[in-house]
Amino acid sequence: MPTYVITGANRGLGIEFVRQLSSNSSNTIIAAVRTLQGDLDDLQKLSSQAEGKIHVVECNTGDIKSIHKFGEDVKQVLGGKQIDFLLNNAGINSTPDQTSLDITAESLREHIDVNVAGPAETLKTLLPQLGKESVVMNMTSGLGSCGKKLPKCTTYSISKAAVNMLTVHQSEQLKDRGIKVICMDPGWVKTRMGGGGAILEPHVSIGGMLNTLHKLQDTDTGKFYTYTGEEVPW
Repeated sequence: MPTYVITGANRGLGIEFVRQLSSNSSNTIIAAVRTLQGDLDDLQKLSSQAEGKIHVVECNTGDIKSIHKFGEDVKQVLGGKQIDFLLNNAGINSTPDQTSLDITAESLREHIDVNVAGPAETLKTLLPQLGKESVVMNMTSGLGSCGKKLPKCTTYSISKAAVNMLTVHQSEQLKDRGIKVICMDPGWVKTRMGGGGAILEPHVSIGGMLNTLHKLQDTDTGKFYTYTGEEVPW
């Protein structure tokens, strides 16, 4: 009976994770949302159909205090159980038009706070509930690959390159505990963040990512995957 913790769970990729995982009644899902006063209609509908298997909890991944409170809430929900999959999905791309020639320090700080410090602090906070065979996924992007050389969404891309390096360090520092840490590119998905031009349906992206996550071996820790399970150049 695996337990999944998903941040940014009320829309986009997050709600699709919840939708697919909740179709299996043996799964327990802790769905983290930035605020309980936000648009939770879709999430609450899924929760009402899941017979107590979905727990909606507040977590603003741009706020350290909120993450720490989230850790206490998760501990209560788990009741001594282990987190099997921690999916650090929450993220922002709030200044997609900025380039390296007009990037602002304010925007870069905001993206680092949410997209890098957020998943770093979330893992630190939930580490007591992770154990042997637990899997941590940091959501990244092909834009974070230096090897692909895709000069778009500069602040977002820099933050995703940083979360890739975070993943490498986490994987090395947790492998002796049997915890696997990977980062994953979901593809260009038709969500609010994906925007115009996106080509991939959410159910295809999420289905591929879950298939990849469920097949990971110990030797896969520290790798960068696309939703198809292919490795991505750093």
